[in-house]
Parts: sequence; structure tokens; C-alpha cells
Amino acid sequence: MLLGQRFFEKHFGKRARVFWLPDSFGYSAQLPQVLKQSGCDYFFTQKLSWNNINKFPLTTFWWTGIDETKILAHLTPAETYTASVTPAELYKCTRNNHDLERSNHSLLVYGHGDGGGGPTTGMLERLKRMKSVDGLPKTSPGSAIQFFTDLEKDANRLQAYKGELYLEFHRGTYTTQALVKRGNRKGEVIIHDVELLATMAKIHSNHTNGDYSYPSNEITNLWKLLCLNQFHDCLPGSAIKLAYVDVHKFHREVLSKSLNLRHDAQSFLISQKPKKDQQESQQGIIAFNTLPWPRKEVIVAPQKGTKWSNQQWNKDGYEYLIVDGVPGFGAAGYLASSADFANVSADKAAKAYATKSGYFVLENPILKATFNKNGQLIELIDKRTSRGNLVPNKCRGNVFQLYEDVPTYWDAWDVEIYHLQKYVDLEDHGHIEVLTEGPLKAELLLVHKISDVSSIKQVISLTCIGERLEFDNVVDWHESHQFLKVEFNWDIVSDYATYDIQYGVVRRPTHYNTTIDSARFEVCGHKFTDLSEANYGVALMTDCKYGYATHEKTQRLSLLRSPKGPDEDADMGQHKFKYAIYPHIGNFSVSNVMQSALEFNTPISIRNGDGTEVCSGEMISSLFYLEPSREIIIDTVKLAEDDQGQGNQVILRLYEAYGGKSTAVLKSSLNIKKIQISNVLEDDTGETLEQNLNGDFTVTLKPFQILTLK
Repeated sequence: MLLGQRFFEKHFGKRARVFWLPDSFGYSAQLPQVLKQSGCDYFFTQKLSWNNINKFPLTTFWWTGIDETKILAHLTPAETYTASVTPAELYKCTRNNHDLERSNHSLLVYGHGDGGGGPTTGMLERLKRMKSVDGLPKTSPGSAIQFFTDLEKDANRLQAYKGELYLEFHRGTYTTQALVKRGNRKGEVIIHDVELLATMAKIHSNHTNGDYSYPSNEITNLWKLLCLNQFHDCLPGSAIKLAYVDVHKFHREVLSKSLNLRHDAQSFLISQKPKKDQQESQQGIIAFNTLPWPRKEVIVAPQKGTKWSNQQWNKDGYEYLIVDGVPGFGAAGYLASSADFANVSADKAAKAYATKSGYFVLENPILKATFNKNGQLIELIDKRTSRGNLVPNKCRGNVFQLYEDVPTYWDAWDVEIYHLQKYVDLEDHGHIEVLTEGPLKAELLLVHKISDVSSIKQVISLTCIGERLEFDNVVDWHESHQFLKVEFNWDIVSDYATYDIQYGVVRRPTHYNTTIDSARFEVCGHKFTDLSEANYGVALMTDCKYGYATHEKTQRLSLLRSPKGPDEDADMGQHKFKYAIYPHIGNFSVSNVMQSALEFNTPISIRNGDGTEVCSGEMISSLFYLEPSREIIIDTVKLAEDDQGQGNQVILRLYEAYGGKSTAVLKSSLNIKKIQISNVLEDDTGETLEQNLNGDFTVTLKPFQILTLK
């Protein structure tokens, strides 16, 4: 929205007030708030007319987001944005209008579109002739903004529709072209990190008269390139083969340039820290945490052959280490010759072992997971509770399934409800063994045959301090019209599952009571889905997948498709992705699911260093932090767009993550003169945060509210 509105201002001298999205495949429940905070008052589409099970019930309505923000929406009853101005299309404007008793106006969008061309002279002539024909709706030319402003005069009579606008069609686009989905997720994460670290570097540079230059143009260009690849049909996976040659190149460019910018910012920050130990021979690492809370994790040493902790190495000779006390939005140093790397006692170790019964176990002080010979999860015990096995009797988890995937219409776009009846569990083709026994990280290696031409190699791991059971996958994929998923079953009873979306979550039913429920047999989510009852839950997380399904006790993650049009080679080749299981005490609203999913997607960044660069303990402290830091999350730290890289104006974007009104105290190590309340476009609203006597600021957010501070 920021890039789009700035483009409109630059080239047209004004901002867009209508969010015109006629052909996207569903609309997030957080969009109304984002639109309102971006200067858009109205929303237009026609895509929901493509639903293949239920008719969308409204034409003109107040679309209400998860935070209760409302925006005036219109779905043209002509059911097209490329009308030819025929009598049949005009008749549709009356026949298909579900809100005639409340609003008898509708928008006819005509001209050759979805490729260009615009209106023809024939269309204009027909429009002129049918202007006042008896039996047809009366027509008058006008602009979209004029239509909506006229509509708003009587809008108090309109109904409201809350939540996502789910398209009952094109469900395959959550999964098709998996490399594009991966490039998008990794790009979003790395640019977020670059913005934060570059902001920190610039502020430190200003305080020390340093020479760091904030790369504002470079960051903007990275966002433009990433957003370009979010275009329909690129990100959905429904573009032609030639387009993806460019898309993959652009994603590689985003990653490469972002890594360079991140390295530059980290190097400057390291150079500003006074060193206690100036011995060049001293070796160590610096751990950067780009999330706003402290972290403790098991990491892999960045160089081979070290003996710093002297406890465990992987099969390639890289040492496993525990880094503790990495500050939020900061960095900590760890020296090889000191006691910086903690040892793990036997009673707190992670263990991997085979049982006499032929099962394989991963265990730490928190979890115990048991797998059969095919790598399927048959038991998961949370030692913090007395619930017993989380996997129901005669059920399993980590079950790979292969579905026949032959849609009725378009290969890349669609997956149909009947595909759920045509699948096989992949059994008796797996081999599992202990890869590493611990004590810092325990791992099992699973090699699974999918078919004669496709296979899966999976490393299942649990660290000594881990609350997540992680699955790291490499798939060699050469199928045709097959759909690969992984399934988990849980001893949990809930009518709803929770899914991660932009700046919040959405709840969806786990049953098929109505056709509206059953039509959502495949849904879109970002980093996780969570299934919780009153006092316990399990989240399924992923680092680059977007297709999910939850039915009763069953969670499924969609992994790979193999459509043959418009790209006959879509998804063929090697794929790397991760998913994880995160059991938690309490339901979603009192859990740390959001934090764990962010950590799973945002690894700690490790830098090598010697004694002239590294000192033990906290090296770079957080410039901003919240207390408490669970419900309200600082998502973005960047310099303001109009700051021109000077480091005088910083943007903080916060959101309430769990769906409850929350209060936190914003603290900073900087001498803040004023905090202005802004919007997504970084406009000042005229409001400010009142500073407490001790210099802190109190922030209160409504459920799922997004707050931008300057």
C-alpha cells in the first residue's frame, strides 16, 4: 500500500481511494484495517462471483475486518470486469443484485481487460443506445469514485459482512509453484531484517559521528522487486513458464542484495562496540536477533572443526552450540575460550534412540516423540502435563499422502473437493535411522519413496531446550497431477482452528456442517495453523507453505502439486522446506504460538569473529522494546520514508496478535523527543503518545489493531 499510494501521488498527484482488486483469489480479513490506514475508503471486486459451491450473499455491503474496521464494498452483479455492454450484462445488474431493497445502484465495468485493450467504439455505441431502454436498468457514465461516493449517502442501510472474503475456487494457488512461495517468504523475512539492522546502524552512526549510510533507495527497490513478484499470476503460481524464469531470478536478486546489506549493517554495528579482548587469535561468534524478545537457541557453528562447546558435531563436522541471552533487536558475543557456551547435563539432554520394539524416539525434558519404521508419529508426550499421548489411538502423524489432482477447469489454479476421496497414505516405503544422538540436538533421518521417480529425505529433530518438533525436508519431485500433503492427528476437540494471517489470525470451522464450511476444504494461512481446546493445543508451523486444511482432529499441510498447465514443468525438481509441531499448554490466546512461529521463520544470524571483534555477553542492545512483549508485537523498525536516510525519524509498526485488548510499556535507550501516531502511509494523524514521568510510553491496542508510530 505504501509503494502503491506513493506511486499514485508521484504520477497522478493524488492518492487512490478505491481499492480496485477485481481478479485476486480471495481477500484477507485484515484488509479493511490496512485499507483504511492507507487512505482507501472503498473496495471493489467481482471475483467472488466465481464461487463454485455457494453464491456470495451480498452485492453492496460494509466489509468488516478482524479489528472491526469497516469499508464500503461492492461486487458488481454483472459478474465481470470485462463487460462488452450487452443487454444480458445489463439485465444481470438487476437480477444478480442481492441488495436491491437497500441499494439499487451497481457498477458495470466494461472494456477489454485482463490483458488490456479497453473499451471499443462498439461498446460505447451500445451503451449510448441502451441508456434508457424499457426493461433494462438505466445507465449513466461515471467514475468509480463517483459511484462509491453516491453509494455512501445511503450506506447506513447496508448489511455488514465480517471476516475474510473466501473464494471458493482456485484453491490450488496456495501451493502451486512452491519455489515462488519460498522466495516470497524468505524475501519478506530478510528485508524486514535489513530494515531493522540498517536503522540500528544509522542511529549508532549518528551518535558516534560514524560513516554508515542508510540504504533507503536499495531497500525500496528490494520491496518493489518482491512486490512485483506478488502480482497475480506470479505468486499464485498460475503464470506461464517464461514468467517464472524472471521471477526466480528476481527472488535470487532480492536474497543476494539483502544479505549484502545485512552484512554491511552488522559489520558497522560490530565495529562500534568497544572490545574487552583484543587478541586476534581469540575466536568466537556474534549472534544477531531480529525479533523483539530475548532468545535462547541451539545453533550450528559457522565454521567447520571447532571445539568450543566440545559436546556435539553434525555429520559434516560442524559443531552444535547453545547461545543464551541474545537480546531482542540486538546481538550477543560468545568467545571460544570462555564458558560462554553452556554444557548440557545428561538429565537435560536431547536424545535419539531406537527401541527394542523397532520404534525410534526423540526426547528432551519437555517432549517425547515416538516414530514407527515409516517415520510416522505414533506417540507425542508433553511431559509438562498429564494428558498422555497427544496422538489418538489408531491414528498417526507425519503421514505423507499422495492425492490424485485432476481439476475440472484449470490445472495450476484449482484443486477440487473430490480430490479428498482419491489419495493413498505413503506407507512401507520409508527407512528411518538415528542420525545424531544428542546431547544438544537429537535427529532422525527418514528416507521415503514417493514413487519410482520421486522421493523425500527428512531430518526430524528436537533440541535439548526445544519446544518444537521440527521436520527439515528435501523432496525430489517428478509427478504429474499428484498432490503431496502431510497429515497429523491430535487428541484435541475443537470446532475451530486458528490460522496466521497478516497482522493477526482468523478462525475457521473444523467441521463440514454447511456447504459454506465444506467449501473451505483447503484454506490459506501464513506461518501456522493452531488446533486448541480450552486448556491445550498444538500448532503446525511452516517456513514457506501457505495451503492448509483442518477437519475435526486432523491437520494437513499442502506441500507440492504437479499441474501441467500453463507451465508443464511447474514444481518439477528439488524442493527444500520445513515444518514443525509446537504443543502448548492453554489455548491459542494464552500461548506463545505467534512468537514460536516467528522464531521458526526468523533464524538467529551468526557471524564469525576474532578477539578484536567479539566480546562476551550483550554487544548490541535493543533500541526499542515492550514490557510485556507477548500480546503486542513490534513487527517493523525502519527509518521513515521522508527521513531520507538521516536517522532522525524512526517508524515502529506494532500489532495486537492474539485477539484481546492489551497494554504494554514502550521503552527505548534513545532520547525520544516525541512519538507521533501515524498510519500505514506514515502520515501524522495529529495524535501523539503521552510520555510517562520516567520517559517510557504506554501503548494500548484493541484486538488485532495495527499501530504505526513515528
